[in-house]
Amino acid sequence: VQLVESGGGSVQAGGSLRLSCAASGYTSSRYCMGWFRQAPGKGREGVARINGIGWETYADSVRGRFTISKDTAKNTLYLQMNSLKPEDTAMYYCAAREGIRCGLDSHEYDDWGQGTQVTVSS
Repeated sequence: VQLVESGGGSVQAGGSLRLSCAASGYTSSRYCMGWFRQAPGKGREGVARINGIGWETYADSVRGRFTISKDTAKNTLYLQMNSLKPEDTAMYYCAAREGIRCGLDSHEYDDWGQGTQVTVSS
């Protein structure tokens, strides 16, 4: 299983970015995928996840600003991030696990990408 993120960068507060995560190697069509982030000196935080039947969950800190989506045909996960704030600055990671059920706890996920940096300046 391989997960490859892209789309990070530097933006000013109020701006937008779209992260992508290309997945390969899954044998099941139903699996959970999520986005997590980790700022320097902090633990890994669940941002959003989409489960094996397409239901979405968001952290309170990003609800209404971020949107997670999955293109099953392309095996690609996206995170559209709007109205970005300096506190959104972090390394963002894509994660996945086979199965329908999952939450925003990083321990639930088996496979991880290498991360992509998002920096938001004020």
